[in-house]
Amino acid sequence: MSSLDALAFDNGFARLPGTFHSRIQATPVPDPYLVCHSPDALALLGLDAGAIHRRDLIETLAGNRLLPGMDPVAALYAGHQFGHYVPQLGDGRALLLGETGGWEIQLKGAGRTPYSRGGDGRAVLRSSIREFLCSEAMHALGIPTTRALAIVGSDLPVYREDEETAALVTRLAPSFVRFGSFEVFYYRNQPEPIRELADYVIRRYYPEFAGLDEPHAAFLHEVMRRTAELMADWQAVGFAHGVMNTDNMSILGLTLDYGPFGFLDAFDPGFVCNHSDTGGRYAFDQQPDVGAWNVTKLAQALVPLLSVEAASSAIQDYPQIFSRAYVARMTAKIGLAPGGDTVGLLLDLLELMAASHVDYTIFFRCLCDFDSTSGATNAPVRDRFLDRDAFDAWAARYAAALRQTGVPDAERRIALRAVNPKYILRNHLAETAIRRAADQRDTSEVARLHALLTRPYDDQPESDAYAAEPPDWARKIEVSCSS
Repeated sequence: MSSLDALAFDNGFARLPGTFHSRIQATPVPDPYLVCHSPDALALLGLDAGAIHRRDLIETLAGNRLLPGMDPVAALYAGHQFGHYVPQLGDGRALLLGETGGWEIQLKGAGRTPYSRGGDGRAVLRSSIREFLCSEAMHALGIPTTRALAIVGSDLPVYREDEETAALVTRLAPSFVRFGSFEVFYYRNQPEPIRELADYVIRRYYPEFAGLDEPHAAFLHEVMRRTAELMADWQAVGFAHGVMNTDNMSILGLTLDYGPFGFLDAFDPGFVCNHSDTGGRYAFDQQPDVGAWNVTKLAQALVPLLSVEAASSAIQDYPQIFSRAYVARMTAKIGLAPGGDTVGLLLDLLELMAASHVDYTIFFRCLCDFDSTSGATNAPVRDRFLDRDAFDAWAARYAAALRQTGVPDAERRIALRAVNPKYILRNHLAETAIRRAADQRDTSEVARLHALLTRPYDDQPESDAYAAEPPDWARKIEVSCSS
């Protein structure tokens, strides 16, 4: 492990022409303090465990001090927001400081940039805690995501609906290039920057395509595949992104930009986690189709580099790839292999769950202990349904299918506990941690939640309360695009 002084920084994205970004310094914050950090993310940079507590690193993560080799830039991009094209967006409150060890380091909340569009460029403690916790929780769930190294706070006032305090999240990713990074130049009728950016991305992140006759088609197909599989990951774990604009879609298939998000509590296919999404465009059950729609916008932006036919061909397998990935993940959750009547069992189960508003995560965790013996009542699962007779009929089919596998219940129980998490970042858990941190500067609950969520599949009996159904007051929690 290295100390901070031993890290070598570069910034490959900053070496691209100024067409793609603006060089700008972070706006300092007064008296920054460490709110929380991820030891696992710290290790990605090769830093020793004590480095995060050093004053010089805290000042760097606050945007107050640069290290040699850092070259901060704010990226330009555009995108389709809620289905409508917005011609210029960009990093309105984020700065890419540089890269080390294959990880780009970005500060979110670093102050105004040329793309702030009248905003203050700041992030608040509330949204920063949500992003930090969810980034690391998603990684622990095995879902591709940007990472969160740390949150640094300051008593600097920031005004949203009310006065809050400032915070900066340090985000890590191999690249923060998005679909909208290409769209901005397509709509400006500038094919050369599209080619330059695509070649940069292929050279850096998809070198296996560089020598092909149609590298851009291969690149598009791979982004499509990763996006389809990411949508399957989200659906299987019950995660709703909330703002799937094309400027929030990663070119590497990562979960990117945690603004309004939510995990399912009671199963509702039409769940809308974003209070700002009044039309339900980004409802939970719409995410796979929105992912496909967003991929078509990326394909359109790449048409100057390949024919319309080639672009269409590169993305035409999205439905099949998503369906295959989703079925594989969902059948694993119930301990069966795809094929036969498995899909029918799944569809019937989801319909029963929706009708009874069964808690999504708790149900699948309980299902791990399902007794496949003929005639078993399975009360802990059965009692979650309003229509017990309908559940009994489904359970009889399910038990018969399990017996046909020949896998003992005890062995299946272990396998199912490895794919059905016990702990997720429910809104009320995040809200409790946020209130303590914001009102009392007590960050112990943030640290406790972070530690819990890094082991989502493990039984942690001392933390069973964190796996319970949400309290009644949690129904009043709303998250929106300002969250």
